Amino acid sequence: MKRLLRRRKNLIVAFLAAAGSFLLGVMLPMNLRATQPAAPIQPQVLAVSSPEPKLISNVSGIQGAIAHRVEVSQKALAQQQETRFQSGLPSQFKGTMLRQAKLDEQHKAIALTFDDGPWPTTTTQILDILKKNNIKATFFWVGRYLQTYPELGKQVASAGHALGNHTWNHQYIKYNEEGAAREIDRTSALIEELTGVKTSMFRPPGGILNNGLAAYAQKKNYAVIMWSADSLDWRAATQSLMDNVMRQANSGGIVLMHDGGGNRSRTVQALPDIIARFKKEGYQFVTVPELLQRQEQELKHQETAQK
Repeated sequence: MKRLLRRRKNLIVAFLAAAGSFLLGVMLPMNLRATQPAAPIQPQVLAVSSPEPKLISNVSGIQGAIAHRVEVSQKALAQQQETRFQSGLPSQFKGTMLRQAKLDEQHKAIALTFDDGPWPTTTTQILDILKKNNIKATFFWVGRYLQTYPELGKQVASAGHALGNHTWNHQYIKYNEEGAAREIDRTSALIEELTGVKTSMFRPPGGILNNGLAAYAQKKNYAVIMWSADSLDWRAATQSLMDNVMRQANSGGIVLMHDGGGNRSRTVQALPDIIARFKKEGYQFVTVPELLQRQEQELKHQETAQK
């Protein structure tokens, strides 16, 4: 009996020892882990590399260049639309021949026109004078000169001036319909190619109306634009040139001068004084299409008032 009790006691002691060892083995590592500083958790890094500074710079440069080109294109489009407007005639005047517009003296307006260009130096000088005075004029171009000096032509167009056809060769000979077509169609095609403007104005060289050119132009629905004030700047001295213009001028008038075809230094010299005198007399400066648009508006107002 005593032996049996001793065996049970030994079994209990062994069980307790084993249990204690187990608990020590399990709990001690947990306690040790709790007392140790936690290892930092390493974040997962996505396999996407940041752009190099040079790449960012290139991208910014490209974006800036694109934005600049868009801005330039928008400005060019606006200028082209303005030029199209400046060169667009009211439909009622197409196919007709005109020397001036019918405007009353209460609304003084006049159109300055320049023939035979574009021409080196002179055209640029005239453009500078017009720009300084915030004036839009009308230029009648000779096709072969426009072909020789296309950048000058583009400069005139981009400044918003109205554009007209003055034949390809500026000759005073007689033309059959085929010859007239070559002179006029070729020039208009080049104007449109270089500027985007499809002109509907034609001025015959020397003002000759019976050599086949004007007849063909009217058949093709151009307005044949003559003049009411001739400066005679191809032969007159500066003072006489200015006097010629002012003596013949009136509201609705069209003034003939030249920026090309020869030495036009006298025209350049006289132009600022001509502009100043017109301003002093209360004139506004407009293009030929704008002049005719004003006539159209005045007629509509008169018709409305009579009703």
